[in-house]
Amino acid sequence: VRLVESGGGLAQAGGSLTLSCVVSGITFNDYAVGWFRQAPGKGREFVASTNWRRGRVYYTDSGDFVKGRFTTFRNNSGNTMILQMHSLSPEDTAVYFCNADPGVVGPTTPGRYWGQGTQVTVSA
Repeated sequence: VRLVESGGGLAQAGGSLTLSCVVSGITFNDYAVGWFRQAPGKGREFVASTNWRRGRVYYTDSGDFVKGRFTTFRNNSGNTMILQMHSLSPEDTAVYFCNADPGVVGPTTPGRYWGQGTQVTVSA
């Protein structure tokens, strides 16, 4: 199983970035996928997830800090998970990780498979 993130980089406060995660080695339609992040000196934090089963989304969740700023969706035909981030602030600076599991991915239930992470840095 391989998860590869891309799209990180430097943004100014108020700006936007879009992260992508391409997943291989699994039947993507049968897996929950999500995003976590880890800021310097802090623990890993849940961002958002989409849990997919039998051809439809049955559970989605996102962290409180998302507050309508971030949108996550999946492209099943491309085995890709997208995280669109808007109205970025310096507090969003972190390494963002893609995460997948055949079960559920949620705030307290990270999945078993992880990407290597992509750095997002937001300047004031």
